[in-house]
Amino acid sequence: MFGKYEEIYRLAQPYLATRNNELHTQVAYRFALKLIEAEGGNEEVVLPAVILHDVGWKAVPEDLHLKAFGPGFNDMEINRIHEVEGARIARQILEQVGYDPVLTDRISEIIFGHDSRTEPLSDDDAIVKDSDKLWRFSEPALEIDPVRFGIDPKIHLAWLKDQIDGWFITKTARATALLEVEQRAECLEQQC
Repeated sequence: MFGKYEEIYRLAQPYLATRNNELHTQVAYRFALKLIEAEGGNEEVVLPAVILHDVGWKAVPEDLHLKAFGPGFNDMEINRIHEVEGARIARQILEQVGYDPVLTDRISEIIFGHDSRTEPLSDDDAIVKDSDKLWRFSEPALEIDPVRFGIDPKIHLAWLKDQIDGWFITKTARATALLEVEQRAECLEQQC
């Protein structure tokens, strides 16, 4: 699935063993491929950044995770821990595989603020941010998140739809999120 980035993913896997991050990373990666195709971007920056963007959650005690993200929760101090630690861990992994140092710097910089930074640093950063958030609209996320947050799936889906204009940077991500909402709503109605 990860092609030439398979070794980066393999080294990231132990850090993704929390918060359903392995599945989250796989889904975000697929969205990143779609966004790169439509929006451009440097895959040598975007794809490793997407693989590594949440490795820092392993440094945050699991009982604090739900205070840092989700509807009604946004403890940025906790969230920042995963960004700072994630940038450090990502750099270690990229250095371990001998990744280009200039690209490593760009990837680490993106990861360092992928949730907390309101404005993207670059088109690559915008694609990483959008790919990360698109996960929330995916079929697996709609099975996981309402349970995790204790919210009715239909209410959660309506909340997600309300976030689209404020969350997404690229035109393709906004259109993709709307399509995903429609597909999830149809599935909820048909109880698939």
